[in-house]
Amino acid sequence: MHTNTMFPTRPLILVSKSPRRRQLLQEAGFTFSIQGLDVDESFPEDMPAEEVAEHLARRKAHAGRHLITDQEILISADSVVICQGRIYNKPADYDEAVHMLRQLSGNQHTVITGVCLLAADQERSFSDRSKVFFEPLTNEEMDFYIRQYQPFDKAGAYGVQEWIGLCKIRRIEGSYANVMGLPVHRVYAELKAFG
Repeated sequence: MHTNTMFPTRPLILVSKSPRRRQLLQEAGFTFSIQGLDVDESFPEDMPAEEVAEHLARRKAHAGRHLITDQEILISADSVVICQGRIYNKPADYDEAVHMLRQLSGNQHTVITGVCLLAADQERSFSDRSKVFFEPLTNEEMDFYIRQYQPFDKAGAYGVQEWIGLCKIRRIEGSYANVMGLPVHRVYAELKAFG
């Protein structure tokens, strides 16, 4: 556990199967343990798209409530990609990945990551948003990317840290880490305020 006062002194548990969230927290210098949970990621059809990520982050946190002791803080997160008012979650297969990338091609979309911090004595949830601007993608580029990188565990069928992010994203307005799956700057600030 870090003794540096820049970091939380309470033990942290990341409830996530995402290697990208783990990587981001590690690179930011956090010490934490990891628990993977299978949680239903459905949401009400009439829920505004902008509220879905935070709703799902809270659901994951509550599903993991039994994992924490009095001193621990659980971190859960969920990201959604929203293009023209529609949510694009993880693609089920190659064809769905192609469909998603075709919608994002040459367009702007928004990535919203919801986060929930849960302890025995308090709960905080928030979301962060970034705008992402894609260059047009050819059919050959989409096929190459999907076959090479298998983006079936990623919202919107892409990872910003992979080929598509390096070669086909023109601009990002907001946090790069948020697009990758966790707005670490907000997590850090909220944990410091958590007490």
